[in-house]
Amino acid sequence: MRVIPCALSTMLVWARRLSLRSSPPPSSIFAAAFTTSPRHRSRLPASRRPLAEGDASIEPTPPPDAQLKWPTDKIRATFLDYFRDRHAHEFVPSSPSVPLNDPTLLFANAGMNQFKPIFLGRAPPNTPLASLAKAVNSQKCIRAGGKHNDLEDVGRDTYHHTFFEMLGSWSFGDYFKKEAIEYAWELLTEVYGIEEGRLYATYFGGDEALGLEADEEARDFWLRYLPQERVLACGAKDNFWEMGDTGPCGPCSEIHYDRTGNRDASSLVNADDPDVIEIWNLVFIQFNRDESGSLASLPAKHVDTGMGLERLCSLLQEKTSNYDIDAFQPIFRKMEALASVGPYEGKLGKEDAGLKDTAYRAVADHARTLTFALADGAVPDNDGRGYVLRRILRRATRYGQQILKADPGFFNQLVPVVVDTFGHFYPELVENQAKIIEIVREEEEAFSAMLERGIKYFEDEIVPSDADGSDDDLSNKVVPGDKAFFLYDTLGFPIDLTELMAEEAGMKVDMKGFEAEMEGQKQRSREARLAAKGIAGERLELIAEQTAWLADEGIAVTDDSFKYQWDEEVDAVVKAIFTSDGFLKEGEEAKEGDTVGLVLDKTSFYAEAGGQDPDLGTVAILSAEDEKPSGQVVINDVQVYGGYVLHTGLVSQGSSISVGSSIKCQVDYARRRDVAPNHSMTHVLNAALRDVLGETCDQRGSQCNDEKLRFDFSFKSALTVDQLRDTENYVRDTIEKKLPVTAKVMPLAEAKAIPGVRAMFGEVYPDPVRVVTVGEDASVEFCGGTHIANTEEAEAFVLTEETAVAKGIRRITALTRGAARKAIEGGAKFEKLTSELEALPADETPDLDKRAGALRKDLDAGEFSAALKSELRARIEAVQKKGIEAKKRLLAGRVDKCLNDVNADVEKALAEGRKALVLNLDIGADSKASQKVIKAVQKLAPEMAFMGISEEEVGSGGKILCFAVVPDALVKEGLRANEWIQEVLDICGGRGGGKPGSAQGQAPQCEDVDAVITKAESFVSNAVPVA
Repeated sequence: MRVIPCALSTMLVWARRLSLRSSPPPSSIFAAAFTTSPRHRSRLPASRRPLAEGDASIEPTPPPDAQLKWPTDKIRATFLDYFRDRHAHEFVPSSPSVPLNDPTLLFANAGMNQFKPIFLGRAPPNTPLASLAKAVNSQKCIRAGGKHNDLEDVGRDTYHHTFFEMLGSWSFGDYFKKEAIEYAWELLTEVYGIEEGRLYATYFGGDEALGLEADEEARDFWLRYLPQERVLACGAKDNFWEMGDTGPCGPCSEIHYDRTGNRDASSLVNADDPDVIEIWNLVFIQFNRDESGSLASLPAKHVDTGMGLERLCSLLQEKTSNYDIDAFQPIFRKMEALASVGPYEGKLGKEDAGLKDTAYRAVADHARTLTFALADGAVPDNDGRGYVLRRILRRATRYGQQILKADPGFFNQLVPVVVDTFGHFYPELVENQAKIIEIVREEEEAFSAMLERGIKYFEDEIVPSDADGSDDDLSNKVVPGDKAFFLYDTLGFPIDLTELMAEEAGMKVDMKGFEAEMEGQKQRSREARLAAKGIAGERLELIAEQTAWLADEGIAVTDDSFKYQWDEEVDAVVKAIFTSDGFLKEGEEAKEGDTVGLVLDKTSFYAEAGGQDPDLGTVAILSAEDEKPSGQVVINDVQVYGGYVLHTGLVSQGSSISVGSSIKCQVDYARRRDVAPNHSMTHVLNAALRDVLGETCDQRGSQCNDEKLRFDFSFKSALTVDQLRDTENYVRDTIEKKLPVTAKVMPLAEAKAIPGVRAMFGEVYPDPVRVVTVGEDASVEFCGGTHIANTEEAEAFVLTEETAVAKGIRRITALTRGAARKAIEGGAKFEKLTSELEALPADETPDLDKRAGALRKDLDAGEFSAALKSELRARIEAVQKKGIEAKKRLLAGRVDKCLNDVNADVEKALAEGRKALVLNLDIGADSKASQKVIKAVQKLAPEMAFMGISEEEVGSGGKILCFAVVPDALVKEGLRANEWIQEVLDICGGRGGGKPGSAQGQAPQCEDVDAVITKAESFVSNAVPVA
């Protein structure tokens, strides 16, 4: 059989481009949708259900071209219907494009993201993922930032997008290659009616260097549908998918389409020819790669397929550009109405000389990206995905205003068009439209101010003085990495803008230096996170390979039902010991000083989850002879991976432990007693915020440890003092009511029907689910954490801080128990000090403003009620203002008296025929008063040189003010005011400046004012005769 090798592609297949690290399960909202088999299809909301033939109730808005055979909505619905109705796949709604609970991903960049736990062997038991066999969906994807970054290419060609929809189908241990290929062929040729003669298929041709054989099985299945010359062998770069260096992997098979037809296009497959395009990728996950690089067959083989909706639409709608499909036309029409450069013409490259059509494409793409991302809970920010979104928005704004000549504020007007186009299938767009418009509008307005600040810093601090390029010194032509990083980190200035400005100034950015600064920041953040958790030794975690090994060894998942018990030592057996070198073999021991991860048959330790820090404590190692403690492992981290609880810690002095060892779990329950009330009060705080701020306030995250609780929520502005006080009092009242806190496990569907029940946005919950209730209905939430039994155990509550985390996201920090009582005492102390300060008579307390300033500084550093702090801050500021006004009144009286004395002294000096005069004045350090003195002197003696010296507080040894005037005649004789001032202030470490005829200066401290006056008189007498 003849096999035609295909050319190497410059682009990786989409699946291979997805590099995944081990992590907690990603954000997903599909738990509620697992009743979407054909017989339960009607349970889906009409707006979320895939479209079906004859189902008029869920038909989308007709496309602009009513005669179009295959509009986007119909193409999407046909794909979903085919797999759901013909082949019994579960319809799983798209996970959010922003995986809020998966820190390894900036954005969902492929359809398989939400199924990572299955591929990694971490699907929690009793969750829909654990029992999922076949799935289909259309996933909202964003590829911008990080490894998967199409941002810079968007607009320049016809097929790159930062936002796109990925049509996907999956089999998790159900069917494999034969069915996957059969389904793909049938859908493309029989359902969509694509001409068979235009299709080509690739398969993995093997790789000797990697020890991989050709996927002849897939090849043979394809030969049932295609002739030999259109079934092509390709290398590992294009046709072998790997999740990472180790773990699940396998060959893949691509389907390519020839737009031209009626020719042999086999040599153009994977050759970057715009007319021969990949449309569908079928990934066959059948191997597991271990740390040595060896491959072993997986017991359960998976299928993961993905097909870009926009590309499929261009094919079926007979368009050569993705941007010419129906879904983009409403956006272009609105843009044309807002722009001042004419309509979109679809030009590329040199033909698009003014970049008009490039700008149209980029702005249309970015409007979709921002609308979907913001609807899913993302917000523009200065870091992470928020920064990527901010960069996208600013890129669109620049294109729109500079190239399309649209007015400022044009971009937010595109949001309703995107919502109208996609909102019927993605109702979250409709629900969040107002919020999206508000955020985009504010970001557009802020962009101009940001740009001005960045340009000013660039010109003042970076551009060399010889900006004309005359200096050949390369050091003057490089933007230092630390300054580029300052622009990025502090001013929010995108690095690509810095590079562009540098290029225009004949400079280059030191990107290595910039990246080093970035890495340094990331490393500091990583170290801070670990230090905050008190993690000593090495960080250990399990990935799919390890959880699969545990299962293969017959080790059952850990029974952690004992974690809800208190003050009990649970006996357990060590089933496996994990180290940085892998699992210990039978008979091997971990010894003193080793960092180990213990997998036990059962445990009373709570593993970190749901925003609650893990339990800490010790594992007592029992002697085999008498079962008495013979050593211990100090546990400093507890995590769960696919049901296996990993207890990480250090083996203590004189201890050793091996597989089979009997142990006792000794949880630090005293510490848990500080953690539990913080967790319970986050539930009450959630209810309090909804009561005070309204139902639109949604939880966006939380963290509870033994010191404090942190709660993130969506709200567009800072809380007022009244809102802070009402929220704090709501929680305090709940504590005083001594309400019971109960937990009950119930079916997920039943739990969701409870009135007022709250669930964390984007979280996946097991079935059955644990429901925690405070009182009868004060708070009802899904939660697997450890809690107090009654709200009175929290003892006290203090809301200490409320700040912004990102645009539209606020964060509250609060305390309970002893820490809260201490904060209440601290607040009472400051309240007393403030009252005492207010009682002081302003006219009799010259330093009242300074006392108020000192108290304000201490107040700001204190940890107590944020509402009380805000109230006291306002009271202290009022006292400070009163003190300043009193000081002004006192100073005005002193100045009037001083002016009378000055007039007398000047007249006396004139009578004595003196040319210069130095006086010790009592006007404080008030520069305005000094101008009054100068005017008085010049009026009486315009030809006399004069210097005034005044202490801020007479006899304090503190700040002094020095000022001088010299008439032109004496300047010509050699007396200059600026030199006189500097000479005098040098003796007390002060500085001054000015002109020969007028100058002034200050010294922060002066112990001997008489010495300063003597110096002033000596200097002037040496310069000119004083008489």
